[in-house]
Amino acid sequence: MAAPALRSAVARARAAALSGGRWLGSSSAAETERERERGREKEEEGAGWELAAAREYYDYRKSIYGDVTHRALLVDAVGTLVVPAQPTAQVYKSIGEKYGVKYSEDEILMRYRRAYEQPWGGSRLRYVDDGRPFWQHIVTSSTGCSDAQYFEELYQYFMTEEAWKLCDPDAENVFKALRKSGVKTAVVSNFDTRLRPLLQTLKCDHWFDAVAVSAEVAAEKPNPTIFLKACEFLGVKPEEAVHVGDDRRNDIWGARDAGCDAWLWGSDVHSFKEVAERIGVEVTNNS
Repeated sequence: MAAPALRSAVARARAAALSGGRWLGSSSAAETERERERGREKEEEGAGWELAAAREYYDYRKSIYGDVTHRALLVDAVGTLVVPAQPTAQVYKSIGEKYGVKYSEDEILMRYRRAYEQPWGGSRLRYVDDGRPFWQHIVTSSTGCSDAQYFEELYQYFMTEEAWKLCDPDAENVFKALRKSGVKTAVVSNFDTRLRPLLQTLKCDHWFDAVAVSAEVAAEKPNPTIFLKACEFLGVKPEEAVHVGDDRRNDIWGARDAGCDAWLWGSDVHSFKEVAERIGVEVTNNS
């Protein structure tokens, strides 16, 4: 495919531009400063190569697909579409205090990350059906509290509108414009079966033509299968879709392995309006 080849060329060009390194051994302050200046010049040159390649790739897509460069937009859920309204550790602590949780928020956060990153029971899937066994393990590991009532209160809280907020307040207007322009949309998320009712609770389910959730398709990002399923649901080819997410490994590498284009939220793009504009869809206040 031309797109992967182009990305590879960009990577090689930037690597070549940034190479050159430093001589082994000691150097004078003046030599060190000259090296730093050369390094900055090489970095700027590399960035220029990357920008030129990105423009070339954009022009390439326009030549194939026209002014609207993608037929479908795939969007990650947590961290891109929505985020917790309060820090997770804060919620675990505030609700847990009446159940005897003594850990500080920092301690809960550290234990949460450690538990979340560990393999789950030798299984390739963390989220099966409603994900209760997995989340019970996470809550107990994070707080040291295995009280069933505590877990249930937490579990139910994260299904409410109060627990989440949209990352982009203008998202509804943008998705309306995208769909009006014929761009199909889907959520692609590592989540349990609570995702669909949660999207309904947040009143954003109607923004999307499809939802590919890992607990339902039995594949978690970065497994390309979940992206391929989303494209199948939308009736588009992977190369016709772009995925936007906040995790380089899960979202960017996974989507590209599936043959989709991919942009990193918070780096490549910072708002859904910017996403739409890059696709070639104009967003107005009355979209």
